[in-house]
Amino acid sequence: MRRLHELGLGDEPDPELDEFARRVGEVTKAPLAMVNFVRDDRQYLGGLYAGPTVPEALRTALAGRTFTREHGYCPHVVVRRKALVLDDVCDYPRFAGNPVVDEIGIRSYLGAPLIDRTGVALGTVCVVDVEPRPWGRPGLGTIKALASEMVAQIHAREGT
Repeated sequence: MRRLHELGLGDEPDPELDEFARRVGEVTKAPLAMVNFVRDDRQYLGGLYAGPTVPEALRTALAGRTFTREHGYCPHVVVRRKALVLDDVCDYPRFAGNPVVDEIGIRSYLGAPLIDRTGVALGTVCVVDVEPRPWGRPGLGTIKALASEMVAQIHAREGT
């Protein structure tokens, strides 16, 4: 949390991060893309892209940009410090019971950690879909590259 505070991240929407999330959505062809900062008590979507096919219930759930740590898959990515590919979350008993499956209809997830120069895992760059998606190795490589790009942008902001 201290590192996020130092960087001025994770408390309010950021137009640059929203633009980055939009690009992540375009590159991955995912309807929902996020730059998610994970704190001790919550998750915050500093960057958010919700494409035109995102269902209204999901759009409404995302409006506040804040989730508990129990919702979603990003806290797992941060703790593991490794990317996570879930082509169909229902294929994984550990993840199928997550509240985002039943409450907002998430069926697939692809995310990579944002590990800064100090070694702190700040959050993730991730995409989700309400349909199963065969992300595979190409998706994994793409999300890792995008996470590295986001970390470079965070470091560039730190210097200004």
